Amino acid sequence: MALRIDRAAGIGFCFGVRRAIDILEKVACEWGGVETLGAVVHNQQVLQRLSGIGIRVAKDVDDIQGNAVVISAHGVSPQLEEEIRARHIDIIDTTCPFVHRAQLAARRLADSGFFVVIYGDTDHSEVKGILGWAGGEGIATLDEKFVATFDRLPRRLGVLSQTTQIPARFTEFVKRLIDSTLAKGSELRIIDTICYDIRERQAEALKLANKVDLMLVIGSHASSNTARLTELCSTVTRTYLVETADEIQPSWLQGEHSIGITAGASTAEQTIDDVVARLEAMRVET
Repeated sequence: MALRIDRAAGIGFCFGVRRAIDILEKVACEWGGVETLGAVVHNQQVLQRLSGIGIRVAKDVDDIQGNAVVISAHGVSPQLEEEIRARHIDIIDTTCPFVHRAQLAARRLADSGFFVVIYGDTDHSEVKGILGWAGGEGIATLDEKFVATFDRLPRRLGVLSQTTQIPARFTEFVKRLIDSTLAKGSELRIIDTICYDIRERQAEALKLANKVDLMLVIGSHASSNTARLTELCSTVTRTYLVETADEIQPSWLQGEHSIGITAGASTAEQTIDDVVARLEAMRVET
């Protein structure tokens, strides 16, 4: 079968993930192991490799066993940091700089009297952390209709985004929010906090998706940025999310002439290479 396999530009670890893992590996090497508060990244293959060099995941603050802990690339709230320090536990911070930019934006908005609206997944650790920086003066949602939940809408709204959301959807969210609030005399301040790396990755994935018969997005099923890539590519071509090469089904390739590959920001190069090798083998077998 004449099957072309193309990789999107800029796949592999993003800047924030690479930075977090570099710090973590250095500390683990120097100390003979270290704990992280929650998963440092949302990728099981990466976490399994890190566990092999003595990195343990603490489920919560009560689960921390040592006198130091690593905060993940997704960041945490100031309140959680205070709780950790109150227990005399040292903090090694690997929060992604782009996430920290969003945290500071939330704090500035709240300090200026704005009620903070975060366009993002309410259950995601990054979003929970950013909300904490708003000091309780905020809400996270993916639905602009959230304004209907308020008996009295805050007069001043500050809007920002989870760093891994799709820019076009954030823009649409803001437009609808404006339509819902300006008639009520509210003031809006909008800050674009979507990560530049994620923005470029999405653009390259969509560009490739428009040229191929099938897209494979490689990454964790629990990863927010990987889910966004899958949603985006699905708008233009048949798309599957796979965590490992073993998940690829031969039937997906039947009758196809071109396959595009992209990957989430926390997907290791080895996992990407394994998927390509599996596709190459399938091409020969077929």
